[in-house]
Amino acid sequence: MPVPQALVIARSRGYDMVEVSPSVTPPVCRLIDFGKYRYDIEKKEKLARRRQKGGMVKEIKFRPKIDKHDYQIKLMHIEEFLKEGYKVRMTIMFRGREFDHVDIGTQMVNRAIEDLKNVAVVETEPKMDGRNLSVILVPGSGKKEKPADKKVNADAATPPVQPVQIENKIKDI
Repeated sequence: MPVPQALVIARSRGYDMVEVSPSVTPPVCRLIDFGKYRYDIEKKEKLARRRQKGGMVKEIKFRPKIDKHDYQIKLMHIEEFLKEGYKVRMTIMFRGREFDHVDIGTQMVNRAIEDLKNVAVVETEPKMDGRNLSVILVPGSGKKEKPADKKVNADAATPPVQPVQIENKIKDI
């Protein structure tokens, strides 16, 4: 249909004419309410930003004199956060004379990294920030498997999938 005729039809119906595929001959256009279209796109982008967890960081605080059971519970919480897709900042807080024994905190951080190696990767190395020792962990496995290391068992191979015939029915609109 010629462009001027399409524009007349679009304006009479209260729509805008938008070019969908300019590279195809002839170019393809749609009649849409462009304001509503932009609003829907912005709404989807806002929703996608809200659901994004990449930048969100959860923090778990430890003390150097933590009990074994409390340590295990906090590690469980860290694992849950990592499985949900959050980054986790593990902080060891030193107070008073505890600051003289930073090596105990360093051992604790190293032990936690070792305990979480199946679910976490260290993003930032442990570092002192004032009286706190902190490390950031991100979701992921510490082990990277190479494709060459995987062994394929010929007996366990799945049978080939048979193609299925699908009838296309076109409706006249």
